[in-house]
Amino acid sequence: MLCKQCGAPIDSNEKFCKYCGAAAATEENNQSTIEVTPPPAQPSQPQNTYNPNFANTRREPIKSKVTAGILAILLGGLGIHKFYLGKTLQGIIYLLFCWIYIPAIIGLIEGIIYLTMDDEKWMQKVGYRDIKF
Repeated sequence: MLCKQCGAPIDSNEKFCKYCGAAAATEENNQSTIEVTPPPAQPSQPQNTYNPNFANTRREPIKSKVTAGILAILLGGLGIHKFYLGKTLQGIIYLLFCWIYIPAIIGLIEGIIYLTMDDEKWMQKVGYRDIKF
């Protein structure tokens, strides 16, 4: 059985589409009317869901993790990587304390973390945009 709203496959024993939350058509509800009932609770973990409107899209992070990592390693003591990521206040704090070399050590560690971070976690950290192709 297919969802009337998004076209995703639905099990016959489910009452709602798990992708869009629309009420599933049943034997007594085969008309094109849709019940106004809340969709089931969303899981806390993000899932890859099927949506035909986004079939030709891909997610791309807003900021490059390689650029942020290299800036953190090379210029982390001045907080340049924080300015690049849009965290101006943290960048100013790094800049104010650059003379004690602690921001340089923290920047080196952050650079390594950025470069080894999983792409999904990086996109959750900095945000992403959908690119249609």
